[in-house]
Amino acid sequence: MSLREQLLMQSDLVANDAPAAGSASAAGSVSQDTKAARQAYQQLKMNIHQTIIERVELDKLQRLSPEQVKRELAQLVERIVDEDKVPMNEAERKRLVQDVQDEMLGLGPLEPLLNDPTVSDILVNTAQHVYVERRGRLELTDITFYDDAHLMKVIERIVSRVGRRIDESSPMVDARLPDGSRVNAIIPPSAIDGPLVSIRRFAVNPLTVEDMLNNRSFTPSMAQLLEALIKAKLNVLISGGTGSGKTTLLNLLSGFIPGDERIVTIEDAAELQLRQQHVLRLETRPPNIEGKGEISQRALVRNALRMRPDRIVLGEVRGGEALDMLHAMNTGHEGSMATLHANTPRDALTRLENMVSMGGIAMPVKAMRQQIASAVSVVVQASRLTDGRRKLMSIQEITGMEGEVINMQEIFTFKRTGVDQDGTVRGYFCATGVRPKFCERLVAFGLSLPDSVFDPARRYEA
Repeated sequence: MSLREQLLMQSDLVANDAPAAGSASAAGSVSQDTKAARQAYQQLKMNIHQTIIERVELDKLQRLSPEQVKRELAQLVERIVDEDKVPMNEAERKRLVQDVQDEMLGLGPLEPLLNDPTVSDILVNTAQHVYVERRGRLELTDITFYDDAHLMKVIERIVSRVGRRIDESSPMVDARLPDGSRVNAIIPPSAIDGPLVSIRRFAVNPLTVEDMLNNRSFTPSMAQLLEALIKAKLNVLISGGTGSGKTTLLNLLSGFIPGDERIVTIEDAAELQLRQQHVLRLETRPPNIEGKGEISQRALVRNALRMRPDRIVLGEVRGGEALDMLHAMNTGHEGSMATLHANTPRDALTRLENMVSMGGIAMPVKAMRQQIASAVSVVVQASRLTDGRRKLMSIQEITGMEGEVINMQEIFTFKRTGVDQDGTVRGYFCATGVRPKFCERLVAFGLSLPDSVFDPARRYEA
């Protein structure tokens, strides 16, 4: 979407952010006065917005850089305020300029949240309720939209930037912001009370091993093991519930892949931030309004196999592509990784089995499980605790089959010991004392781990 189209699209947009400090909503005013002040402030922004649309040469703005456009808008706002003799102090003027810029160039009321590095999730529950997640805990903000039409304009701006659509005939959409943040929106008639938006923030600087250790998400011994098994090209499945940090962990593990390997990533919405040079990023695409043009994960996995990858990294396994992924893992693309939704490592294998059966090939249960057991080497379980913290709960090795059952052995675990009065979950990490069978493979790759890594007596409080 061009700048001209963006500005015209916003020409009837009504903003509804909190009024600037020192306005009619100052301390001591009653709620009616506060509401009146808000409405007056919004009306002022609407008038300024419309005046800018009438005065500005949109074609001229189109040729300017984003920073130049911001400066041009700031000068116009200042000029209009002076001409109309609007009684505002310097702080209020600055706030007004920022709000107008956000409405015309950004996502309106959401812009302050998108610029807040402490916010990990933004959850819009209709126009009047906006929640954020900070440090694992949800909190209601004082940010609102003017009405559902205002919120719909913001949603349309988000999806139009990535060539997708949302309307009554297609009321759900996945998209991403320019910074990579993942967006899901659903509107009436599917959303009964009004439009809903969920934004999973994209970390500009991905978490490092040191960050995860400082957060006590896992231990140094676990980090050593994870690095070794990635470098030894073991196939890894990351399991966890919604918001458990699966993608964060996948991104971190992908950082251990040697820089001379050719890596293909496949995602619904590109989020991974691999730092290696030889990375090929593929992304799915939903069907168009005529139901055509869809590019599924399965199609991308199959195509990736023709691209001579050393490893395939699949953002999330959801369906029949699981079968193609197993084939890839079993046919020379060792060291591949994927995530899926499951609450335990055993549940992860059951879910994977169900998804393989969606691949359209009739296969006996035992043969299917043999495929899984031979393809997947390690299952890593992530979880979001009740206090909001994310932890790596278990690392388990798949050791083969016994009859029709896939055998697993746990190498590391997190044991809960209680909950503090403030809700903080207490527990500790420890090894189980089991030395994994894949240690022989590590040696073959010139890697070795000291026995102390697997010592169950070493506990790490978390």
